[in-house]
Amino acid sequence: MKQAKRVFLIVLDSFGVGAAPDAADFGDEGADTLGRVLQSPQLEIPNLTRLGLLNIQGVKANRREASPLGSYARLREVSRGKDTTIGHWELAGVVSPSPLPTFPEGFPPECIEAFEKAVGRGVLCNKPYSGTQVIRDYGMEHLATGKLIVYTSADSVFQIAAHESLIPPKELYEICRKARALLTGPWGVGRVIARPFEGTGPDNFTRTPRRHDFSLLPPRPTLLDAVKAARLDVIGVGKIHDIFAGSGLTLTLRTAGNTEGIARTLELAGQEFRGLAFINLVDFDMLYGHRRDVDGYARALSEFDRSLPALMEQLGPEDLLMITADHGCDPGFTRTTDHTREYVPWLIWGRALAPGQDLGTIRGFGAVGATIAQALGVPAKLEGEGQWEALNPGDF
Repeated sequence: MKQAKRVFLIVLDSFGVGAAPDAADFGDEGADTLGRVLQSPQLEIPNLTRLGLLNIQGVKANRREASPLGSYARLREVSRGKDTTIGHWELAGVVSPSPLPTFPEGFPPECIEAFEKAVGRGVLCNKPYSGTQVIRDYGMEHLATGKLIVYTSADSVFQIAAHESLIPPKELYEICRKARALLTGPWGVGRVIARPFEGTGPDNFTRTPRRHDFSLLPPRPTLLDAVKAARLDVIGVGKIHDIFAGSGLTLTLRTAGNTEGIARTLELAGQEFRGLAFINLVDFDMLYGHRRDVDGYARALSEFDRSLPALMEQLGPEDLLMITADHGCDPGFTRTTDHTREYVPWLIWGRALAPGQDLGTIRGFGAVGATIAQALGVPAKLEGEGQWEALNPGDF
């Protein structure tokens, strides 16, 4: 059996397809990102429908595709978490049996004192907060005192907001690197996030697109490391570099949001490389899921759907397209504004693959990484059951 030449793995950040069996353990019983978005009049997804999205087991939709172009499954996360870092790590073959630490009461005094000493600045806030509200409430004091706005959320994050006129992004990134070096062990959050903002006052303070994430290194080698070790290309688009702390990547293409991420993906499809293009489209989560904007989520999904014909047209007979997610963030789930514990979709398409394979429900996001390793012919020790043979690749 021949191997694939290129795999395009696209993560629609937060695109869940219904509550996981253990959703109640996370306070997320009844969450359903896709189900909620299907109710929006703004949604137009003919191409995802043709690939088999609405045929996925458990999806509550009024219609199903009679002859799907792609194969499809829903994946159940086995890691103990529902955040971006853990979800992507599991997609790449590393299961996290323990959740990353969160700080619902803010970071302990000894942690903040150590951070202040390391960076030479004081701290404001230090509590869970909305990222847009925190700069309204603390932005003027930050400008007057030079103190950093530090806040967290229900996720395992240490976020640092600073006005670009006072602390330019490059300086803020260096502050975040110092925080990342400090935040290990019991303080070892999944991500330190730089949150630069601009504006003249609370009424017009806005976050800029120069956000930057600083993640923990994965605890074990991932799919990315295995593909790179095989001397193939591993191209990260969007925040993939941040999620994996750069490990296993041969090229990084940063983006300011979905529209640019889609454009970079289309450009890559027209270029010559061999290996993996790993793409994260963050706006679903950042702009619409957490802000509980159902119609905005629907419009973003429709924008992605419109890009699919051009992308698929550029893929050759030895290329694969996979579309999945890292967790849920139901935009209509009003108990919290947190991520939601959900199944995620997995759509697989390639010109040489037999269409319409229903893979049912698969335990573990790691099936994605393991299947990609099999398709590329890359030896890898990953946590996940590969589905390459089930996809019936034939004479690929």
